[in-house]
Amino acid sequence: MRDRLPVEVWVLVAASFIIAVGFGIVAPVLPVYASSFGVGHTAVAALISAFAFVRLAFAPVSGKLVNRFGEPKIYIAGILIVAVGTAMCGFSSSYAEMLSWRALAGVGSTMFTVAALGLLIRITPAPMRGRASGMWAAGFLIGNIAGPIVGAGLVPFGLWVPFVSYGLLLCLAAFVVWFFLRRSTLVEIDRTNTEVPMSVREAVRHGAYRAALASGFANGWAVFGVRISLVPVFVIEALEHSAAVAGISMSVFAAGNAAMLFLSGRIADTRGRKPVAIAGLIISGLATVWMGFSGDLWTFMAASLVAGAGAGLLNPPQNAVVADVIGARGKGGPVLAGFQMVTDLGAIIGPMMAGVLADSFGFEASFAITGAALLLSVVFWFVAPETLPTHEEEHTATAVAPECGALDESAEVPTGERVGGKPRHPEA
Repeated sequence: MRDRLPVEVWVLVAASFIIAVGFGIVAPVLPVYASSFGVGHTAVAALISAFAFVRLAFAPVSGKLVNRFGEPKIYIAGILIVAVGTAMCGFSSSYAEMLSWRALAGVGSTMFTVAALGLLIRITPAPMRGRASGMWAAGFLIGNIAGPIVGAGLVPFGLWVPFVSYGLLLCLAAFVVWFFLRRSTLVEIDRTNTEVPMSVREAVRHGAYRAALASGFANGWAVFGVRISLVPVFVIEALEHSAAVAGISMSVFAAGNAAMLFLSGRIADTRGRKPVAIAGLIISGLATVWMGFSGDLWTFMAASLVAGAGAGLLNPPQNAVVADVIGARGKGGPVLAGFQMVTDLGAIIGPMMAGVLADSFGFEASFAITGAALLLSVVFWFVAPETLPTHEEEHTATAVAPECGALDESAEVPTGERVGGKPRHPEA
C-alpha cells in the first residue's frame, strides 16, 4: 500500500498557496505605492528591507511563542497580524505610516513561518518529510506565480485594492487552517510530552544542522536576494531587453524550481537527504555563475532554468534535515527560528553585496561570488551525517510498544479518547 501524507499536511499546503497568491498580488505594487509619497529609491528599498529586518529580529521570539502556545495558535495569530498590517498599508497617508504597518506585517510573517514549519515537522511521518516539504514549498511557488497575474488586474481599481485583497486572502487562509485542523488529534499538542525543547546550541553541535544553516544562508543570498534585486537589472542593462522580458526570466527560474520540488522530496525520502542537497547546490551554484557570463537572452534563460532546478532540488532535503535534527520530540521552535534567521540574513546581505560587486567589478563578479557561496556550502554537506530515518527506527511495533505491553505481545484494540494523536487506554 502506498504511503499517504496526512490530510493535515494538505491543509497547510492549501494555506501556503492562498498566502502566496496574496503576496504575489502585493509584491509588484508595493514599490509603486511607496513612490507615490514622493520618496526616493533608497526609501523604497528600505520599505522592502524593513520587512526582512523585522522578520530577522523577531524570529527568536517566534520560536519561544511556538514552544509555549503551540504551532496552530501562533500560526493563525501570525497570519491575522500580517492581514491587518498589509491591509492598513493600503490606507496609509504617509511613507512613515506605511513603513510602520509593513514592519508589523513582518512580525506576523515570522510567526506563521516558524509555526508552519514546526507543525509540518510534527505531523509528518519521518520517512515522508522530504515529500511534505516539497509540497509545502510548491504551494508557495505556484501561488507566487499566480499572484502577480491577479494583482495586475486589480491595479486599475486603485493601488489600495491589492493590499486589502491580500488581507482578505490571509483571513481566508487563517479560516481554512482553523476549520480543518480544529478537531485534529494529530495537530493537538501532547501535554504529556515533558521533554525540554531543543536549543539552538544543541542543534548546532549536529553537523547536519550546520550544513542546513550554510546552504540556507547561501540559498537566501542567491534565490531571495540576488534573483529579485539583480536579475531584472542585468536583463535590462546588460542584455538590453525590456522589464517584461526580465519578468519572464524570473518565471523561467520559478518553472525550473517547480519542476524539481516533487521529485526532490521523493528522492530525499528514499535515497537520502545528502546526495539530493549536494546535487542541488552544485547545479544551482554553477548555473548562477553561468547566468553572469551569458552573452545573449536565450543562454541566460537556459541558465535561469537550470538554476531554478538546482534550487528546487535543494529545498526539500534541506528542510527535512532540520526536521530530522529536531526529531520525534517535536519541540524545536528556537531551532526552526535560527534556521529561518540565517536564511533571512542571506536575503538581506545578498542584494547589498551583489549591488556593490556589480558597481565595482561588473555583473560577472556579482553572479560569480553568489555562485561561489552556493558551492562553498557543499563542503558542510560532504562532512555532515545522513539523517534519513531508517524503517527500523520507525518500526510500528516499537512505536506502539508502550501502549501494547511488549514487542512480542499482540496489540490490543485501543479504547478511550485520543490525546495528542495517540490512543489512551482507560484506567484499569
